[in-house]
Amino acid sequence: MIHIYHGDGKGKTTAACGLALRASGRGLRVLLAQFFKDGSSGEIAALSRLPNVTVLHPAVHYGRYKTLTESERQAVKACYHEYLPEVLARSEDHDLVVLDEIVSAYNYNVIGRRTLIAFLKAQSRRREIVLTGRGPAPELLDLADYITEMRNQKHPFDRGIAARDGIEY
Repeated sequence: MIHIYHGDGKGKTTAACGLALRASGRGLRVLLAQFFKDGSSGEIAALSRLPNVTVLHPAVHYGRYKTLTESERQAVKACYHEYLPEVLARSEDHDLVVLDEIVSAYNYNVIGRRTLIAFLKAQSRRREIVLTGRGPAPELLDLADYITEMRNQKHPFDRGIAARDGIEY
């Protein structure tokens, strides 16, 4: 089944990590692959210590896509066009596959969209797949079995308070 956690609120990755923790606790094999992130958040550090959880992230972290130069954007696209097939190939041995920020990668067209759609159609009945990110495309929403929207109602960042280690990341 396909899960989508999306929206402008905090908690998409954390919700996906909570599901990964639950699955791990029941002996399921988990693959968590991140896009546009460097793997340094607290929940990723904790999950990576579990024996039946595999955490992947690209070798190079480019930062926020919106702030990248055109040459950096092309580098991201080249990197992710290699990274996604590697992630999908490694997913074969896992019961739960979390593709963190894949929705953003899809929206920015830095991954093979057809590759992802084909994977989702072929694998969604064999394993649980979680997609996170903002603004999922209609074709992703149509494929989903679960859709959860995180909506920001109030956040300390709105008052100028920076993200805090162990709380926001």
